[in-house]
Amino acid sequence: MRTSIATVSLSGPLTEKLTAAARAGFDGVEIFENDLLASPLAPEEIRARTADLGLSIDLYQPMRDIEAVPPGEFARNLRRARHKFELMRRLGADTVLVCSSVSPLAVDDDALAAEQLGELAGLAQDFGIRVAYEALAWGRHVNTYDHAWNIVQAAGHPALGTCLDSFHILARGGDPKGIADIPGEKIFFLQLADAPLIAMDVLQWSRHYRCFPGQGGFDLAGLLRHVIATGYRGPLSLEVFNDVFRQAEAGETAVDARRSLLVLQEATGLARPPAPVVPTGVAFAELVTPDAAPVTGILGALGFTRTARHRSKPVDLWQQGEARVLVNTGPAARRDGTVLAAVGLESPDPAGAARRAESLLAPVLPRRRALEDAPLDAVAAPDGTELFFCGPSGSRAPLEEGDAPEPRGWTGDFEPVGDMPGGGGVTRIDHLALTQPWHQFDEAALFHRSVLGLSAQESVDVADPYGLHRSRAVTSADGSVRIALGVGPAPSGDAARTQHIALATDDVVGAARRFRASGGRLLPVPANYYDDLAARFEFGDGELDTYRELGILYDRDEAGEFRHCYTETVGRVFFELVQRDGGYRGYGAQNAPVRLAAQHAVRPGR
Repeated sequence: MRTSIATVSLSGPLTEKLTAAARAGFDGVEIFENDLLASPLAPEEIRARTADLGLSIDLYQPMRDIEAVPPGEFARNLRRARHKFELMRRLGADTVLVCSSVSPLAVDDDALAAEQLGELAGLAQDFGIRVAYEALAWGRHVNTYDHAWNIVQAAGHPALGTCLDSFHILARGGDPKGIADIPGEKIFFLQLADAPLIAMDVLQWSRHYRCFPGQGGFDLAGLLRHVIATGYRGPLSLEVFNDVFRQAEAGETAVDARRSLLVLQEATGLARPPAPVVPTGVAFAELVTPDAAPVTGILGALGFTRTARHRSKPVDLWQQGEARVLVNTGPAARRDGTVLAAVGLESPDPAGAARRAESLLAPVLPRRRALEDAPLDAVAAPDGTELFFCGPSGSRAPLEEGDAPEPRGWTGDFEPVGDMPGGGGVTRIDHLALTQPWHQFDEAALFHRSVLGLSAQESVDVADPYGLHRSRAVTSADGSVRIALGVGPAPSGDAARTQHIALATDDVVGAARRFRASGGRLLPVPANYYDDLAARFEFGDGELDTYRELGILYDRDEAGEFRHCYTETVGRVFFELVQRDGGYRGYGAQNAPVRLAAQHAVRPGR
């Protein structure tokens, strides 16, 4: 179906919003009145600009406080409407949104509302315009979609229909099943917005916390199915009021918005992009650094060994068990020190995973490689992290005569240096924690869920000494891939404490002792933490003293136990040793405030 977006959903001047919408692949836009009034371009120029960009103007909005008012007030409203309709004719927009009145002058009289809306529609028809009447969730007398539809029915004018807005319906707990009673041709417009499920004033909720489909808690797929069943064939349009989006770069926000509609259409059977290919493991984590010594020192102390070097690039492979870390010292090394720049994901179908990513607007990354290098597809996540789709590596079955050679795995690009993988007790990468730009947290969760096929867990807020730190994990069903997405308490560059590689071990105490004996430094944990731990849990003789000595943190739930500790931070990266026992599937969120405070305490300059 055609897709559209309200200009109020994007930041910047109107021309930038239009360009962003077009580049993201939208078919049309809703022009928000404030954007038009603030534009230096005449309506005719805006009309030409949208046409040049391949966009249609699907809606002009809003007209407010029109209906169910005294005759003198209604006469003034018609005068105002006539001017708006003339402007719309110049603009090339043929549908106007009329919101249910919140005016203190409005009376609770459906017959009067229908009469006046019918007269408004008659005037609009003279200009070739349709009126889409929408029930605001906080409307003075009309605040549900079925009430608005009853008034439209009573008016009985061909130029008067209804506009359905998912937020106004679902925020009030409305049942969308009643949409089936509305003929599709009388649904003049459909606006979609998701929202987190929070208890607050509905007007403030609407104005500040809407988000794109799939980023909140509403069942938009269920609502859309009801709308499509009526025969509605108009655009799927996004109307999202969000403080973060209003400050973010319009181009990135528009891509996020369009991706959300593609995923929503897939969920309702309206689109069939390539199926998701869920990764089966983490092939590698790549660190980019201008100085390899500090990070390789930590890797060595953790028991990793430099086992191979890329044949044509300054990239070393450090390995222990199934955990692989690439250390890249090439010219692309960032000035802010060591960063976790790329992740290799093991995939049963790398080409299919890349097709899925590209269909959902993930930017495919150009890659310089030698002719003999393995062909790896890579896309960029919203935070800029490069995601590589890696096929299985290792030995291949002998080729039969006439068989085409299979592509070599990514490890084939590395030449062994003679060292065997280390033995510090690490078995694999347990999870990765990736810091997100402050304005892209919800986008990142949708991206990893929709593009990679991972499942998103509930968002968790943890106390940081300087505010709240928000985290949300996305995982594969078997836990072979776990990525914790985090965002700090403020839009600052201080995110080092949340970008890390967690390494699984079957014996965190032994791994921590070996790390310290090899010269590694673990994050010191305040003694008060262990006093509280003693009050919360019972431990065996000497167990808590061992944790206190090594800085090991502990958590327990109904399924199992979790023990973990942290290294010092190098650049923007640190490592975590984790031991999961039983069915524990969390990340020690209970301990995060202590860890964050401890990391703040050891930062330079503190």
